[in-house]
Amino acid sequence: MNARDILGWNLRELRVACGLSQERLALASGIDRAYVGRVERGSENVTLATLEAFAKVLGVPVARLFVEPEPNAPRPPALPPGRKRKADTPTVKPPAV
Repeated sequence: MNARDILGWNLRELRVACGLSQERLALASGIDRAYVGRVERGSENVTLATLEAFAKVLGVPVARLFVEPEPNAPRPPALPPGRKRKADTPTVKPPAV
């Protein structure tokens, strides 16, 4: 697995653990939603500023985005489809590491 794939894997895993859609992560970090999707798919080279923005929103150190997943680990799941009501929108809390 190359660095872009590891970054994309961890970004999706952390984003879903925080209950954030790509759109909400993008909005909170000041980045385009389509760009977030490309990063998660491993097709973008990301700047340090972008990494810092993602890490800040997700409440993790930047280094956490580069932790290699276990061999044969299942791909991080997607969020359930559909919009959440405002009352159901989770607050961003860092996942247990």
